[in-house]
Amino acid sequence: MTTPHGEGPYCRHAHVDPLAGLRTPGDPPWDVYLTGTVFLDIIFTGLDSAPVRGTESWARGMGSSPGGVANMATALARLGLKTSLAAAFGDDHYGEYCWDALEHGEHIDLSASRTVPHWHSPVTVSMAYEGERTMVSHGHEPPPEEPAPDCPPRARAAIASLTPGTRAPWIAQAARKGARIFADVGWDDTGRWDLAALPDLEHCEAFLPNAEEAMRYTRTPCPREAARALTDRVPLAVVTLGAEGAYAVDGRTGETADVPAIAVEALDPTGAGDVFVAGFVTGTLAGWPLADRLAFAGLTAALSVQEFGGSLSAPGWTEIAAWWRRVQTYDDQDPSALRRYAFLEALLPEDARPWPLRRAVPTIGFRTSA
Repeated sequence: MTTPHGEGPYCRHAHVDPLAGLRTPGDPPWDVYLTGTVFLDIIFTGLDSAPVRGTESWARGMGSSPGGVANMATALARLGLKTSLAAAFGDDHYGEYCWDALEHGEHIDLSASRTVPHWHSPVTVSMAYEGERTMVSHGHEPPPEEPAPDCPPRARAAIASLTPGTRAPWIAQAARKGARIFADVGWDDTGRWDLAALPDLEHCEAFLPNAEEAMRYTRTPCPREAARALTDRVPLAVVTLGAEGAYAVDGRTGETADVPAIAVEALDPTGAGDVFVAGFVTGTLAGWPLADRLAFAGLTAALSVQEFGGSLSAPGWTEIAAWWRRVQTYDDQDPSALRRYAFLEALLPEDARPWPLRRAVPTIGFRTSA
């Protein structure tokens, strides 16, 4: 299925509550809790090629935004989930900018976060070209602080990034408070690729590695076989397959889903994995069928790579609705592909803006008019 290239607005998104029919007075205060490092991302786009040593390269586009764990938090909030983030923020201008962008711009709860005196914000410079990216980062670990007694807070779900050989106590604490734990994992620099080195998997409902990670951890030659093998350790395994889409197995029911990717012109893949996880978590908490969850996650990720930046590119319901209205006007669309996304019809706002949309480029230091 193809999709047009377009840009979304960096503004208040159309409000859709995907959990509206499930909410009760006794619910946890938050839909999703997550913790991690917030970076200031500075993104250069429109590079014709990778930078060459000893030369100067000019980019045709630039933007700044909160990055790191903020990518995931923003993606969740824009999809209508009540999101709580625990993170350290520097007391420099970068930290102030990131805090304001998340709390006031995206309406993310930061009551579990803190500002660290005399600590500068981690920074990542990302250069996007030829559908890929190159990043340079700098930062220091913030000084440790004892967590608040109510942290992690009660939430329907929590999202964790697992580190081989490390147990994060907050994951077990969140699970004991009733949160459904969704986890991804980074590259194993040790080269061991041992599932036993991921002890917090025992608390997880879902594990979402990419194909290469899944095959290495399970010693299998096929990502679909790897997904099935992972259900020996976690109830739900979701393996992303890049341009081929995603495959999932629910070990509790035996249900499987295999959803192809949407063909797009990728501008910048930064944060696409975070957006995929956010879309899948949204569908899971809403109680959608497994194939719909995969399709929605893939769609949100596909929309995100058509924009630059991590948190900047996360789509809201306005962008999703504009995409759905637009693709239905194409005469050459595969009817079966359209049926795959027909479940969106009952969810989307009717006041979707025409395609293409424009997104403002946020740069630190602009004055706001009164």
